[in-house]
Amino acid sequence: MSDVRAVLVPEGLEGSRVDAAVARLFGLSRTKAADLAAAGGIRVDGAPVVKSTQVSAGSLLEIELPAAPVSPSVTVIAEPVPGMKIVHDDEDIVVVDKPVGVAAHPSAGWSGPTVVGGLAAAGYRISTSGASERQGVVSRLDVGTSGLMVVCKSERAYSLLKRAFKERRVDKTYHALVQGLPDPIVGTIDAPIGRHPGHDYKFAVMETGKPAVTHYELLEAYRHASLLDIHLETGRTHQIRVHMAAIKHPCVGDPLYGADPTLAARLGLERQWLHAVGLGFEHPGSGEWVTFTSDYPEDLARALERLDAR
Repeated sequence: MSDVRAVLVPEGLEGSRVDAAVARLFGLSRTKAADLAAAGGIRVDGAPVVKSTQVSAGSLLEIELPAAPVSPSVTVIAEPVPGMKIVHDDEDIVVVDKPVGVAAHPSAGWSGPTVVGGLAAAGYRISTSGASERQGVVSRLDVGTSGLMVVCKSERAYSLLKRAFKERRVDKTYHALVQGLPDPIVGTIDAPIGRHPGHDYKFAVMETGKPAVTHYELLEAYRHASLLDIHLETGRTHQIRVHMAAIKHPCVGDPLYGADPTLAARLGLERQWLHAVGLGFEHPGSGEWVTFTSDYPEDLARALERLDAR
């Protein structure tokens, strides 16, 4: 038995190669997508395609994955992660600056690098609480989002920080470049988020979703975009991307949620402009409030420079 997943191609991916589109929409690596195409596991509007086939907006893109075995099959593979920085390390926690293209932990269908695998390769011993493949991870970042993550090394730290995230006692700060100028320029989006009923790997504001609260404030206005400082009360999957799209100001470079691909192309962006710049919480060992910060990675900084130049 196989696992068939399907999604309509968004306008932002019009003309993209099918392996690139599958990688963006389903979270697979391009190598995995190419292998699926070669095996006849990718169809567009019902017809098998090769990896170089170009997709059109509105087409039905389907992938067929081998069914996962009943026994646990997701394991941590220790492999170095180029570009991943250690921001802080002590006996309880390790704070990392995650680069784009890296998952927080292994999962079915993802064959790329992970934070957990990178830490294992570097010799870090982390908490074994929770699912084995999510060792020590108390919060995650999307593969396409860069920035700060904390991973717990002790069982006590995992328990305390997991509770702190659940009780909204962690300060999570992001910077996002969004299209247009939000009105008002300081605001709160309080709208529940759930899985999109018609699209795999996509989420939406919906009455049956889980509570989600996003606070934003304008940092700088450009001609076609705005740089926002964002604080999250909750941590829903794709929360910032969904909420900003819901108020008609999607993150620049995020075609899945309606961003203009021409603007992203002019700025040289190949992913959403979204970065976890700050993280603050009560240290599970000392009890003191600690804060950590992260600079913009090169691709995001370059995009802002191009906006300034315009």
